[in-house]
Amino acid sequence: MSDYVTKTADFVRNKLEGEGSGHDWWHILRVWNMAKELIDKIEKPVDILVVELAALLHDIADHKFHDGDLTVGPKVATEWLQSLRVDEKVIQHVSEIITDLSFKGADVETPMKTIEGEIVQDADRLDAIGAIGIARAFAYGGHKSRELYNPEVKPTMHSNFEAYRNDTGHTINHFYEKLFLLKDRMNTDVAKEIAKERHTFMELYVSRFLQEWDGIL
Repeated sequence: MSDYVTKTADFVRNKLEGEGSGHDWWHILRVWNMAKELIDKIEKPVDILVVELAALLHDIADHKFHDGDLTVGPKVATEWLQSLRVDEKVIQHVSEIITDLSFKGADVETPMKTIEGEIVQDADRLDAIGAIGIARAFAYGGHKSRELYNPEVKPTMHSNFEAYRNDTGHTINHFYEKLFLLKDRMNTDVAKEIAKERHTFMELYVSRFLQEWDGIL
């Protein structure tokens, strides 16, 4: 393992360990591990160092915790990598991935420019769906003091990032506004296959949730 990667993992763990919204060190570790799994299954040349550093640093200063400012994360990541004297081209590539990575609304396209970016985006999105994704959604909703569900508030398919970041809807809406959309927004074939099962699990969960909400079961 690269010394850059080892030091970056330690840096990120020290920053995010114990965070309670679902954007903690364990999320980072899962994304990092998944990114490496995807690399092993992709038959294309991949800059492994870029993937690992971007996976580790992608949430180092998430815009959700900085008033929607998309520049903070890339800035913190760049400063850290510069302190390690990482090659400037690698730093620029990692910064670009972090800038472009996040979901920004149902009607907002977020294409990645490189295979490295596609891998990190897929790994991050896979951690947002399935059993872990459900847990993270409710952890974040609780962190933001949001209702679990309110049948009077319908989902909104946000047309721009500003509308998405300012939305304060309940957690079940988040499934319709984002999580159920991710299956069809994976980049790599292997991520698309993994996403199918996780998507089905979420659908079953939400269906059961709504049945219990209405007192049917």
